[in-house]
Amino acid sequence: MSTHRFDEVDVFSAVPLKGNPLAVVHDAAGLSDETMAAFARWTNFSETTFLLPPTEPGADYRLRIFTPIGELPFAGHPTLGSCWCWLAAGGQPRHSGVVVQQCGVGLVRVRRDAAQARLDAAQAARLAAAQAARLAFAAPPTRRSGPLEPEMLARIMRALALPADAIVGHQWVDNGPGWAAVLLASAAQVLALRPDWPALGDMKLGVVGPHAGASEAAFELRAFIGGGMFEDPVTGSLNASVAQWLMRSGIAGDAYVAAQGAALGRAGRVYLERRGDDVWVGGDVVRCVAGTVTL
Repeated sequence: MSTHRFDEVDVFSAVPLKGNPLAVVHDAAGLSDETMAAFARWTNFSETTFLLPPTEPGADYRLRIFTPIGELPFAGHPTLGSCWCWLAAGGQPRHSGVVVQQCGVGLVRVRRDAAQARLDAAQAARLAAAQAARLAFAAPPTRRSGPLEPEMLARIMRALALPADAIVGHQWVDNGPGWAAVLLASAAQVLALRPDWPALGDMKLGVVGPHAGASEAAFELRAFIGGGMFEDPVTGSLNASVAQWLMRSGIAGDAYVAAQGAALGRAGRVYLERRGDDVWVGGDVVRCVAGTVTL
């Protein structure tokens, strides 16, 4: 058994308990796959991550991401939360302003703002004490895109009790976890959904709809994990690929804010921005628990 630094952070919120929680184990190189999986089942968070030394040139650290039922090649809120913890623990990236994370989908860039890019050790300690910082990751390319199949749409309509004309757009938006997405006419329709979990089966489904008027957020998004029969509070990977879809199709502009989590009593905010060929997915991070764990 070994003792490791351990953090629990809230991601996509600057206010504790309003975002998506994440458990992060530091210096995890000596842990077996079985131990990592067992600890992820024990925390029972949507994701638990493990920080390791990189094995690919150009990476600053390696990240493994576990749910209670298995390992993921990539996920958004674990990327931001784990990067924040790595920086707060004194991690120094090879290149100023950008951290390079190695994970199952390859190398993922995480951008820091100018103030964060100039951190020295003392400033990093003050940042950790301040508890919150906004980071943004470059959305990885989708592994699967294109419209959903008719049988898939029919299954979604049954599971969400939607009439045939309620879905105004649909797309495979899989960047690792397996996401499919549908677009409804309004955020109000998205918030009113009550999914039939058995009908969803093992589907990972995102539902998005535009807010009307002068809302802070342009879109409301919800993420339904059929296989686990739960709703994810705030989902970085889904927001990343949905933004790529909406921006590419002209439904969204080059920058917008997405709201997620209201149906669960959360208030997540995801900041999406297109710069050149990249879509950046940003959010705040706040530490809620700090200590050690023996595994």
